[in-house]
Amino acid sequence: MLITTKLSNLCILITALFLLKEEKVCGVDTLSRGQSLTPTQTLISKADIFELGFFTPNKNTYLGIWYKDFPEKTIVWVANRQSPLLSTSSNSRISISPNGDLELSDDLHTFWSTHTNSAHTTPEAVLLDNGNLVLRDASEPSNIFWQSFDHPTDTWLPGQSIGLSRINGQKKSLVSWQNRDDPSPGMFSLEVSRVHETRELFMMWNYSRIYWKSGAWNGAVFGSVPELSYFLSFDFVDNENESYYSYSVLNNDVFSRLTTNTMGQLEQLTSLKTIRSWSPTHSQPKFRSKVLGLCGKFGFLRDDPLTPECMCLRGFNRSSHDWSRGCSRTTPLWCRNSNNLSGKKGKEDGFLEIGGMKLHSEAIIANDDAKSGKGCELACLESCSCTAYAFGESGCSVWEGDLFGLENVSVNNEQRFYLRLASTELPKGKKQKILEVIVGVLVPSVVLVSGGVLGCFYTRRRKQKEKKEPGEDILSFDFEYSVRPNEEVTMLRKRNNMDFDLPIFSYASVCAATNTFSPENKLGEGGFGPVYKGKLMNGQEIALKRLSKKSGQGIEEFRNEIVLIAKLQHRNLVRLLGCCIDTNESILIYEYMPNKSLDFFLFDSNKQELLDWNTRVRIVEGIAQGLLYLHEYSRLKIIHRDLKASNILLDDEMNPKISDFGMARIFGGNDSRTHTNRIVGTYGYMAPEYAMQGLFSIKSDVFSFGVLVLEIVSGKKNTGFYNTHSLNLLGHAWELWISGRGMELMDPAVGTPAVATVVRYVNLGLLCVQENPNDRPNMSSVISMLGNEIAPLPAPKQPAFSITKHIINSASSEIINCSVNGLTESMIQPR
Repeated sequence: MLITTKLSNLCILITALFLLKEEKVCGVDTLSRGQSLTPTQTLISKADIFELGFFTPNKNTYLGIWYKDFPEKTIVWVANRQSPLLSTSSNSRISISPNGDLELSDDLHTFWSTHTNSAHTTPEAVLLDNGNLVLRDASEPSNIFWQSFDHPTDTWLPGQSIGLSRINGQKKSLVSWQNRDDPSPGMFSLEVSRVHETRELFMMWNYSRIYWKSGAWNGAVFGSVPELSYFLSFDFVDNENESYYSYSVLNNDVFSRLTTNTMGQLEQLTSLKTIRSWSPTHSQPKFRSKVLGLCGKFGFLRDDPLTPECMCLRGFNRSSHDWSRGCSRTTPLWCRNSNNLSGKKGKEDGFLEIGGMKLHSEAIIANDDAKSGKGCELACLESCSCTAYAFGESGCSVWEGDLFGLENVSVNNEQRFYLRLASTELPKGKKQKILEVIVGVLVPSVVLVSGGVLGCFYTRRRKQKEKKEPGEDILSFDFEYSVRPNEEVTMLRKRNNMDFDLPIFSYASVCAATNTFSPENKLGEGGFGPVYKGKLMNGQEIALKRLSKKSGQGIEEFRNEIVLIAKLQHRNLVRLLGCCIDTNESILIYEYMPNKSLDFFLFDSNKQELLDWNTRVRIVEGIAQGLLYLHEYSRLKIIHRDLKASNILLDDEMNPKISDFGMARIFGGNDSRTHTNRIVGTYGYMAPEYAMQGLFSIKSDVFSFGVLVLEIVSGKKNTGFYNTHSLNLLGHAWELWISGRGMELMDPAVGTPAVATVVRYVNLGLLCVQENPNDRPNMSSVISMLGNEIAPLPAPKQPAFSITKHIINSASSEIINCSVNGLTESMIQPR
């Protein structure tokens, strides 16, 4: 008995030491009076779904709730987002206070409390399996004193309500984090409309400006975003006490959450309960460019609807590692300089003309004295608080203080404003012309004496100007900022009947940038002509595509590419920087892609290993995003018509960019397809209805995309494919698919990705190359398939051009020659 007692005491001692070392309240979901939770301990809901404890995303510490056992901690609620612990110690704790409140404190301060303002005799805090932290009566659990669901942060969980109380006016809204490392309230919020008739959800910037609405609720879906109800079932409650929405998940095998992210979007994310990895389902607004104030003060979004990039206006630099603080002036304004004792205002400040951009900050209408552009400028200069001005049909408008909500608009939109900058920040040619002021005050006698000299001087300058080659100097050109073209460029555009908003460069400066098109600078050659590398004085590298006289393409394709791609801006489309139009030369200038084109790696056995599986997946997704933009979200609905591996360029991080828009066409209105008698493109990538009947649509690009997917998975060309039974890659992929061996299509160089993932991409590729264009998915469906690995894909039908060799051999005696559809011209060619 003595030995047994000693062993028992020893076990208790070991267990106590173990608990002291771990200090985790594992499996415990309840905190009672007299207990406390320290920074090394957590509460865990009964079903191991949620966990409550301390976390430190930056130098500060917070109390929060997150999903348990996810590789990346997913915070869904923060208690003290406005009063963080500046440091943590063993004295920091969460406990139930003598008056029955749940409190976060240390020995000196209380940082957060539930503030129920009522004494409770048997209180307990419990973390439920739905992520709700409740303070309730232990003797009567249905009696809840306080719950975290009534105080949401940035995440809306199933079963939680968002809305408002009609009794005290309290709102339950989602408010974004300041940034990904700072849980303090940000600038974006999701709220419920107080208007009874609409019952809308809306996104708001700075609690003052609405920039997105869900559309009216009809009892089943929201008018503008019915897709929000595809995986979720919403419920709306409206009575004399409150008005709110809640939702449940239709599939019990998945987790789902809605969050107001730091990019100002309402984002839905889902995860299989068995996998525990989040996948974005969709977000609203769809385009980040529609999010008001996303880039902070003096920041704007480069025009890229799907994946835009924040930038600062000229004369400003980014204020922090993220964009929550926007941009700050590089050089202070002269009139605000503390060393300025002259008392004169604005003499050393100037204005930069900004085109194609809209200001959402509220303007002030200037007084009646500002009846002209010059008068408006002077009105702004008179006030050191004036930041910008604009003059138009509505008169003179001025903006004071920081500018928020800058938005890129159509290049055809002539919205312009003038940004106030220190003189040193103005681009060359934009500074105040002090010489004009001096000349304006010269005494008449001096003008008369110098008139002859000045006349000779200006005559000589005019003659030199007439002899000067038209066009901008590319060597000193700044591509980061919009600059109004000079008079020579404007005349050149009119003379060549070119309706586009791109710089035109002189041939002499283009020659200088490429060292007179030296062979050392030649990057390659395509159907258009040779491509050269150029370098500017600031070190920027560019690519120049020179139309060859031997090319099958001509001035029509040259014009087509300029007019189309000049109006497109997307991270997965190559950026056209400008062009050169000379008597005997037509040259396009692009951003330089250091890793050349996809085919350079994909079909070279020595380079294929550089394209691992993750890189190939990123390339497929990037191409899909670029095509989606062309088909649905660009200013012009565009069909590329020549999508292939050699027209996919790769940047320094192996991100894809679609290039070569010489064959592209604008797709108008609600037309489903268009017919042409001139078939252009590349054999192996053309859809059957286009190659044989001249019919093309967005589904033609989808077919080309499907071929690319299968090529990227396999590392083999569709054309020139040699296999015992198949004429091409499509036929080989189909044979493997129907025999249940789709995994065998994978290029061994990609490593060892999951079998299910590879098979899914083969499935997707085969769906895109089905013979009937109506069977092929559109690009928005493709994006959904790529982003949601949970939903099963439909079975593909037999692809086009998948006939096998033995079938051809057995039927060779029946082959006859015939013409197809009476086409008068074809130009099917390898390029």
